[in-house]
Amino acid sequence: MRKLSMILYRGCWAAFFALLVAGYYFDFSWLWGWLPLGLAFALQLAVNRQPAVSGTRPAVQVEPPVTGRWSALNSPADRVPSHGTRGYGQAYAIDIVAEPEHTARPRFGWWPLVRANRHFPAFDSPILAVADATVVSAVGHHRDHLSRNSYPALLYLLVESMLRDLSGPGRLLGNHIVLDLGNGSYAAYAHLRRDSLTVRAGDRVHTGQLLARCGNSGNTTEPHLHFQLMDDPDLDVARGVPFVWRGIGVPRNGEVFTVAQTANT
Repeated sequence: MRKLSMILYRGCWAAFFALLVAGYYFDFSWLWGWLPLGLAFALQLAVNRQPAVSGTRPAVQVEPPVTGRWSALNSPADRVPSHGTRGYGQAYAIDIVAEPEHTARPRFGWWPLVRANRHFPAFDSPILAVADATVVSAVGHHRDHLSRNSYPALLYLLVESMLRDLSGPGRLLGNHIVLDLGNGSYAAYAHLRRDSLTVRAGDRVHTGQLLARCGNSGNTTEPHLHFQLMDDPDLDVARGVPFVWRGIGVPRNGEVFTVAQTANT
């Protein structure tokens, strides 16, 4: 049922845009366009009202997926769902950006409109396995686009994200990896760098193993890692699973944390 709801949700948005374009060429009531739009919002509301799995299982403790100095954005320590939606298993998702002590991360503002990825310290940072696991899926062909960390570019991103959503979660996540951690838990890593993946579906990986490098693919404002645990590898039906990073916990929005490099990395 959840899978069908997500497919219908994307179909409603596609119908809305189709009717919007058709309205320029054919004479029919604009009210027809509001029907699929209203249904899309109703379906999204229904998905967001569905419970995550926190009431039936404790937080899963895993290792951090990075080393070095980072800070958190859109953290489940501040609100759930952390990204404003429970869709695609994102209830307990977190975004993290690199914050090296001696390298300033470009800040959001009016200018420049876009930046090259090399200006962001997270770009090309190693991304690590959080546990011994099996690779369920690994996608690495999406391009790394320029940043969207300005007010004008953010408006463009809002439109871009809607169009990406029509194509399903893969276009939102960009290059991504899903790991089967066992016991009904799956880890998803999103926005990885193009052609940086070192694993493929079916591989066994160990804790701390290099999986890929941080990129700027998919629905992003700047290079960062989107990480989440979920109860199913299919993001259309997945529900979010709470996590705790060993030695770190769950950092709050803006909280800076440091992960020491280990022998495995």
